[in-house]
Amino acid sequence: MKKDFYQAITKRIASSILVLFLLVTFIFLLVRLAPGDPAQKYISPKLSQQLSEKVTKSFGLDQPIYTQYISFVKNILTGDFGISYNYRKPVFEVVKDYFLFTLIFSSISFIIQLLLGYFLAKYAYNKRGKFIDKLFSNLSIIAFSLPTFVVGLILVYVFAVKLNIFPTSGINTIFKDDLSFIENIFDHSLHLILPMITLSYAGAAVFFKYLRDNLISVENSAFITSLRANGFIEKEIFKNHLLPNAIQPLISIAGIEFGVLLGGALLTEVIFSLPGMGRLTVNAIFNRDFPLVTACTFIAGFMMIISNLAADLIKIKMDKRFIKELIN
Repeated sequence: MKKDFYQAITKRIASSILVLFLLVTFIFLLVRLAPGDPAQKYISPKLSQQLSEKVTKSFGLDQPIYTQYISFVKNILTGDFGISYNYRKPVFEVVKDYFLFTLIFSSISFIIQLLLGYFLAKYAYNKRGKFIDKLFSNLSIIAFSLPTFVVGLILVYVFAVKLNIFPTSGINTIFKDDLSFIENIFDHSLHLILPMITLSYAGAAVFFKYLRDNLISVENSAFITSLRANGFIEKEIFKNHLLPNAIQPLISIAGIEFGVLLGGALLTEVIFSLPGMGRLTVNAIFNRDFPLVTACTFIAGFMMIISNLAADLIKIKMDKRFIKELIN
């Protein structure tokens, strides 16, 4: 069993690294083959041609594409993504603060999605076949279908512009230095309510729908009928048999969702001007900051790999049969 376990994990890691390699290669080529020269933003028309060439050479942009790529691969193995063109400092110094915000923001959103999806699914399951169950199911489909930017803009227009209940953007007020510690916490919370709703509603709808449908599907299984026939109480059946079997297919989805969140909630962060990885990536693309774009892409892909790997490990621990699915 241990041999199969390590074989499954090795295969999973290898395939994930290949996907990440292809993704980074695609982004690398796409950004560099795009028209324009990022070095031009530092070059004045009044400067000499010799100085212009020196600036371009300092960024390594005078080299062929394949030479730049080989150099990039060597650097990425050592964790060196170079100097940000726009911030004029090492890329990881730029990324770390943005990633910390995304990590906290995404983790809270992920927990909200899981809890909300679970409790709504459990409630709908207990009311299965009734009006409230059908209502929740239809609303979850509508919620998942709504584009994030539409929901975000509607929330801003209604609750920030019209009702003036919540701030429109940012994570704190301009008067934050005059606030006490408790007031600062309240101010941060107030700023993050609308972004948290925007980021969490779709994921909660997905978790609810999958878990609710899985609960009903497992309930119709022969072993659940057998347990009831043998006198097991409903609470014990739900806790020890129904829920564990219904939640297994949801683990992979949870891994993907958490990886996406850690990679950067792009639309939400842009709409609400949040200092996270999504917004940083967009700004890097617009500024043609090659090292920063590459680093953001690599981190997003790496987070996706880690979250999916963690999901697979959990599934293996819960169900040994999953090992055979990985190695076959």
